[in-house]
Amino acid sequence: MTVRITSSPAGRAAKPGRITTIAVVGTGVIGAGWAAHFLARGFDVVATDPAPGAEERLRADVAAHWPTLIRLGLAESASQDRLSFATDAGAAVAEADFVQENGPEREDVKHALFAVLDEAARPDVILASSSSGLLPSVIARGCPKHPERVVVGHPFNPPHVIPLVEVVPGAETTPEVVDRAVEFYTAAGKRPIRLTREVPGHVANRLQAALWQEAYSLVERGVATVADIDAAISHGPGLRWAVLGPFANQHLSGGAGGLAHVLRHLGPPTEQWWRDLGRVHLTPELAESLVAGVDAELAGTDHDRLVAARDAVLDRLLAAKAAQPDLP
Repeated sequence: MTVRITSSPAGRAAKPGRITTIAVVGTGVIGAGWAAHFLARGFDVVATDPAPGAEERLRADVAAHWPTLIRLGLAESASQDRLSFATDAGAAVAEADFVQENGPEREDVKHALFAVLDEAARPDVILASSSSGLLPSVIARGCPKHPERVVVGHPFNPPHVIPLVEVVPGAETTPEVVDRAVEFYTAAGKRPIRLTREVPGHVANRLQAALWQEAYSLVERGVATVADIDAAISHGPGLRWAVLGPFANQHLSGGAGGLAHVLRHLGPPTEQWWRDLGRVHLTPELAESLVAGVDAELAGTDHDRLVAARDAVLDRLLAAKAAQPDLP
């Protein structure tokens, strides 16, 4: 696949060209998902990871993801044969048109890695990090030459299935780079959202963290079991959240009056609930209780079969959403 980025250059970045080759830096769970997705969309992928046996594991992971990607729909030029591997990160990004980094979530590691990427990649090439929580301004400290081309491009796991990508600019990221990143991810089959400023955890993880805080608190206070809390979401609001977001769902809950009606009538009691939400510390005792609860909930469930079942439902859900043009 070829993506032509048409935005005019701004700042210090050189004029961008066509995107045909993606460098995937780091090939753990997230990196392997990205590699599989880009291959399925018809790109050439050059992957790199210093871990022993990384290439073999990556090729096995891509092969394992391929049946799911077939169900989701492959680009005409999609092929696992378009995957190559380089042991050196600099060599991997030297000819790439876009870089998707997936290294460990540590500032020192990011800085060392991005120093290599900044030196080796062409100045027009966007350096996107899959970081789930680090600020792009912090990551960009490893790029003394071209910090303006660093963004967070945070996917949701599994990246080869879930469409969301959060595009987050740092303090020195140019608007043109953000435009190009959003355009690229859209052309690559993703559903990017654009943050106007950076916050720890971005948007989706902060929303998840708020839910986890209360879920953990309910377990700690003995209000409900881990299994029942999971059921409360997966058989309740989670079904609606998979179709529409919290604001749109609230709007529909208000009938003809929409969100304004909901806020008038349920706003005051909701504020009371907010004041009663738990504040928890992840103590060893609470962690042990949570793990024991999940173990009890999933007792006898094969991990790989559960992942496959989840992904199969996600496949059908995504297909059903795509067939409904009225959904935002």
